[in-house]
Amino acid sequence: YLAGPMRGIPHFNFPAFRQAALYLRGQGHYVFNPAERDNERHGTDISADNPTGSEDHAAQTHGFNLREALAEDMDFICRHAEAVALLPGWEFSKGALAERATAQALGLEVILL
Repeated sequence: YLAGPMRGIPHFNFPAFRQAALYLRGQGHYVFNPAERDNERHGTDISADNPTGSEDHAAQTHGFNLREALAEDMDFICRHAEAVALLPGWEFSKGALAERATAQALGLEVILL
């Protein structure tokens, strides 16, 4: 599972998520990328028209719902993840902090990228 800051970062930090996912996949890992999952869920790149990483804009424009997104992300971590890889800036992200804490509670490997 790939975790890191999104809200309030230009384009939800999706470019960094994409780059990290490519890197990890290149090493042979299966990667659950929540940025990709958000785009799949909404049928479009919800970051493309969001230069400020505004959750409100994503909700109004694309129907983004943080509770639904975080529920799916946590479900994956709890049911399937073997590790959580943290992008730079994770320590300033409420979501990434929760994802890291969940990984630690489950005894999963935590990787700093």
